[in-house]
Amino acid sequence: MNTHTSLNDSFEPIELRDYAERAYLDYAMYVVLDRALPHVGDGLKPVQRRIVYSMSELGLSAASKHKKSARTVGDVIGKFHPHGDLACYEAMVLMAQPFSYRYPLVDGQGNFGSPDDPKSFAAMRYTESRLSAYSKVLLQELGMGTADWVPNFDGSLKEPKLLPARLPNILLNGGQGIAVGMSTDIPPHNLNEVVSATTLLLEKPRTPLSALLEHIKGPDFPGGGEIVSSAEEIATVYETGHGPIRQRAVWNQEGDQLIITALPHQVSPAKILEQIAQQMQAKKLPMVADLRDESDHEHPTRLVIVPKSNRVDVAALMAHLFATTDLEKSIRVNLNVIGNDGKPGVRDLKSLLQAWIDYRRQTVTRRLEHRLDQVVDRLHILEGLLVAYLNIDEVIAIIRQSDEPKAELVARFGLTATQAEAILELKLRHLAKLEEVKIQGERDELESERAALEGLLASPKKLTRLIRDEMKDDAKRYGDERRSPLVEREAAQALSETELVPAEPMTVILSENGWVRAAKGHEVNPAELNFREGDALLGYARGRSNQLACFLDATGRSYSLPTHSLPSARSLGEPLTGRFAIASDTAVVGVAVGDDEHAVLLASDQGHGFVTTLGHLHTRQKAGKALLSVPKGGRALPIASITDPEEGILVAVTSAGHLLAFYVEELPELAKGKGNKIIHIPPKARSEGERLVGAVVLAEGEHAEVWAGQRHMKVTWDDTDHYWGERAQRGRKLPRGFQRVTGLKRGAPTR
Repeated sequence: MNTHTSLNDSFEPIELRDYAERAYLDYAMYVVLDRALPHVGDGLKPVQRRIVYSMSELGLSAASKHKKSARTVGDVIGKFHPHGDLACYEAMVLMAQPFSYRYPLVDGQGNFGSPDDPKSFAAMRYTESRLSAYSKVLLQELGMGTADWVPNFDGSLKEPKLLPARLPNILLNGGQGIAVGMSTDIPPHNLNEVVSATTLLLEKPRTPLSALLEHIKGPDFPGGGEIVSSAEEIATVYETGHGPIRQRAVWNQEGDQLIITALPHQVSPAKILEQIAQQMQAKKLPMVADLRDESDHEHPTRLVIVPKSNRVDVAALMAHLFATTDLEKSIRVNLNVIGNDGKPGVRDLKSLLQAWIDYRRQTVTRRLEHRLDQVVDRLHILEGLLVAYLNIDEVIAIIRQSDEPKAELVARFGLTATQAEAILELKLRHLAKLEEVKIQGERDELESERAALEGLLASPKKLTRLIRDEMKDDAKRYGDERRSPLVEREAAQALSETELVPAEPMTVILSENGWVRAAKGHEVNPAELNFREGDALLGYARGRSNQLACFLDATGRSYSLPTHSLPSARSLGEPLTGRFAIASDTAVVGVAVGDDEHAVLLASDQGHGFVTTLGHLHTRQKAGKALLSVPKGGRALPIASITDPEEGILVAVTSAGHLLAFYVEELPELAKGKGNKIIHIPPKARSEGERLVGAVVLAEGEHAEVWAGQRHMKVTWDDTDHYWGERAQRGRKLPRGFQRVTGLKRGAPTR
């Protein structure tokens, strides 16, 4: 007979997909419930709970001496938490950092990291630690029958499933964690505010969320920093259980210096300095002269920003830094916790507090019931002892003479086995008459205590009052003032590129082939500059480095770029085709620089045009912006600057020598379009090639220059009377020799 059994007979075959799914779900639930998410009851993750419990078992209370952190970590991972020692130590360090925890659970001695680098803590063999005074809130009732005890990982010891927190630690210290498919981000809160809201909800369970928010106005971060979200935004976060809360650094002005005294939660001062320094190196903060870190023990956060002059708008500067650095940060809130039913979920503020109240009510009930059981048991024993004292001689005789004194005592006096055992355990010294008096006194006290306990357990109102009073006592002991002020502020606005550039005088030079460059100052003579072979000066414009240079091509499209970004006039410049998407067969005809409100004249050689402002020429598009509608076969003329929009005189001249002058205000002011007729060119003349050569606007004292080949003539302000007419007229002929006009430009002002 073959008794051989194959190896496969002892295993149950299952599908790989089923095995993988089950294994993944088991792992996911382990991460969610036993690693990453805190419990609503004590607000701790398992590793934190085990650290606090192990330290209490080692006698490391707030009143004891510090002991090496390595001893605590070894105890934790050896007895309760079979994971890496570094991860366990890091969790303990986090609970000791006053800039990470609003109410630290561990009191550390040594290097436990800094706000600059929270993970720069020393190795656990160098640091020492003990529990903080606040940790008593979690441990004070542990031995009072309040906790469920579960086996540790190897079944050799017992550990508490949850700690009996006397306060809503889940909100006080908050917590962060990433599980499988979910995460949690609970910000810390002020103890006094949380206790105030919790007691209100405890006494009035139907209290609406809006009433709770009158007590809990927002998070309270350990490092300070203003909370600048509006009350409506904060209310939405607490109503939904998730959302962002904006936090901003606190600053003030001391003389000429700007002092930053508090940063947003978990923002490193070194990172802030680096971010500002990078902008300074990139010349994006020309108004900042110096940057220093003057933080010390007395001033944990003191960053100094020195403006270049007292003319700098410090409010605008700080608003720019808030918008471009971590001086303002959006804190993510996600109130995802493990509830009393053992299931994770995102809760709003009211349901979160209600869940803790339910946990606390259950904990206090268990504590009272445990104490009541102890009182009843002690009273039972005291009753037996009193019987013994009343019959002391007979009891002694039974003990001396009987082989089974316990059974005989039970039979003779009607005692229970427990009472008889207590009598037999009595020491001779306790047989004194005085001891009987003490027992009677103890019995009376315990009777009173039993009545009080039974009254508390029978009355929900009394139980509620007890919980409330205990919370208020703890608030007096551990509560403090709010550190993060709530100040509603407008959203920070970064300064534009032009606002960050000093307003230095600049001259922008444009060549006929579309090459551009910029020279510092207005004294430069563009005609004296060198140009590439076959190239020459087309036009120039004077403005400032913080303004935009605007260009117009022959088709009427406008382009713009920051003047300070142009290459120096010491070089030959760069082609505009490298900055913009300009067709190779399209020429750039003009340039202008000035404020957004500066008026200019745009016209085509077909005789139409309009007045606009430089702001309408601005665009970020590389392809430009359609601005002047140029008729087919036509061409845009150079941009003509207008010094005096109200009294300026427009001078227009055609290629056939017809010149017309009229007030520029007769033309409409448009954002874009074709415009109105400036000068009349008859159809016959147009067919023969007559075009509008140029149009300029003169202010009083200025003149225009008309060119006909090598010849040129001046048309002064007073000369315009001879050519005066109404808009859209033909104009008067220029003198002999100017029948073929080739150009018109506004003359340079007399210096």
